[in-house]
Amino acid sequence: MGCFECCIKCLGGVPYASLVATILCFSGVALFCGCGHVALAGTVAILEQHFSTNASDHALLSEVIQLMQYVIYGIASFFFLYGIILLAEGFYTTSAVKELHGEFKTTACGRCISGMFIFLTYVLGVAWLGVFGFSAVPVFMFYNIWSTCEVIKAPQTNGTAGVEQICVDVRQYGIIPWNAFPGKICGSALENICNTNEFYMSYHLFIVACAGAGATVIALIHFLMILSSNWAYLKDASKMQAYQEIKAKEEQELQEIQSRSKEQLNSYT
Repeated sequence: MGCFECCIKCLGGVPYASLVATILCFSGVALFCGCGHVALAGTVAILEQHFSTNASDHALLSEVIQLMQYVIYGIASFFFLYGIILLAEGFYTTSAVKELHGEFKTTACGRCISGMFIFLTYVLGVAWLGVFGFSAVPVFMFYNIWSTCEVIKAPQTNGTAGVEQICVDVRQYGIIPWNAFPGKICGSALENICNTNEFYMSYHLFIVACAGAGATVIALIHFLMILSSNWAYLKDASKMQAYQEIKAKEEQELQEIQSRSKEQLNSYT
């Protein structure tokens, strides 16, 4: 076998669907974790500088955000390992199907592991749907603030006394208590917040993090379809192996019967 034939054989054993799903999963998790971590830090800075000057008012929120940042570290580490495991499982299943008529044998343990991955991926997919919905909440909040700033900048409201009556009260979102001071920002002060680098970066990073969570959901759905298909292939492969073993045993018994018959005929003659 030449080098070209070896390359074709190696490329034929690559699970391209699992490879695409792994790349999509890594990209989505990286976007969600990286952008979400930085956006959370920017949100805390905005709240401390403008909406809640007293540290005790947003102490609980700061602890929750810090905990979420640690959770992000764990999510990134877990999905890096889990994606590699699913990719390896894809290589295993592809080899099991490709080498069905060779010496490679599928086992009941391998099929059980594939079934376990199907269940675990389904649970993670449902959990990431919740994460995707939760990540849309800060995007909604920042969009409301940004749209309010756009109203202030509009020509029909700019330069009028009504500008100072256009306000944003973040206390209504429940992220800081109602006794937080000032809690509400109006007019030109709100416009200055929208022009800060922290607001611009946090808003767009939350959007990217939400998109990353959506990409991760798509990747897990892709993995779920791949794992279900691979499990069906392994199940059919095990049935085919059982059939071939029974067939080989029957042929061996038939050959033994024929050989004994020939020996008996030779003894009579």
